[in-house]
Amino acid sequence: MKKLRVGVIYGGRSGEHEVSLASAAAVIQNLDPERYLPVAILIEKDGRWALPSRPPAITVAADVINAGRKELTEPSREAHLIAHPGGDTLLTVDRRPDGASVAGLGLDVVFPVLHGPYGEDGTVQGVLELAGLPYVGAGVLGSAIGMDKDVAKRLCLQAGIPVVPFRLVTAAELRREPKAAVARAAELGFPLFVKPANAGSSVGVTKVKEPSALEPALAHALAYDAKALCEAAVDAREIECAVLGNDEPEASVPGEIIVTHKDGFYSYEAKYVDPDGADFRIPADVPPEVAARVRALSVATFKALELAGMARVDFFLDRKSGALYVNEVNTIPGFTTIGMYSKMWAASGLAFPQLVDRLIALALERHAEKQQRRTSM
Repeated sequence: MKKLRVGVIYGGRSGEHEVSLASAAAVIQNLDPERYLPVAILIEKDGRWALPSRPPAITVAADVINAGRKELTEPSREAHLIAHPGGDTLLTVDRRPDGASVAGLGLDVVFPVLHGPYGEDGTVQGVLELAGLPYVGAGVLGSAIGMDKDVAKRLCLQAGIPVVPFRLVTAAELRREPKAAVARAAELGFPLFVKPANAGSSVGVTKVKEPSALEPALAHALAYDAKALCEAAVDAREIECAVLGNDEPEASVPGEIIVTHKDGFYSYEAKYVDPDGADFRIPADVPPEVAARVRALSVATFKALELAGMARVDFFLDRKSGALYVNEVNTIPGFTTIGMYSKMWAASGLAFPQLVDRLIALALERHAEKQQRRTSM
């Protein structure tokens, strides 16, 4: 039986580079060696694409961030450059000593584990579409929508999916009319959350407790993106659900995140740095009817946002009213050893290696369907 050559693309230019290294290590280690031949493809922080001499081995995100940041994110002297943005050429190709090059990798399918901008937002998916390669996860449109929290929330509202009240402030608005922009965001009341519209892993997020802190929070978020999303704070439990599939997606049992970190919300530090920053309960301790609604809304969100392959849908469950709100989606959820996506599927009866198998099968299935479509008259 011929082994499938699986290109695992990881790293990237976003602030979630380190988390991606841990995700790639987990995916590679869980690929069945009898069926797959992994090909590690690293995107450095400066945008260079390289074939590393060894795949990532760190599997715990906190280890990468706290202990191995410098060593693991600096370009490896043994990595073989295959592409570099800028300069006189858009793409340059180097051959490895064994004769392999980017053109000769012979990939059967690609598994991107790039988190955040320049990887989870449709950019890399567009490159793979142009190359005609099957790949795991949402396509160009779904990836871009999933990354843009503003657009995703507007589409959810159009589909009748509940979201918390929000306001949008752009960098241009804050420069042109700062008082009006701040006043519009303040209409949500305090406390409120300010975040970049296009980012992930709680990068650039601030919990604003008083009016004087609002403008600095907007400036902080707008350092990461041209749009800042302001959301009303809800006294809520944080519920998550994993979705898997293409045209007929399925939802896992829901899980719950119980934040214990000093930030008081699921911040970057609570997720990846503080080992005691949060507790996880899978399945979530909610009534059966609430679990059923979480699963139904997860699938509805997956379809409304044009997603495919996989996604994690995050919810707020209001402690007082019991109202359920979709917070956001992750089209390439973390695949670290403590990742909620894989844990929720494990609790639903699908172990990590089988989950990887299913995702690859879905990628090949979607690609085969695309090949049947006409591209010209």
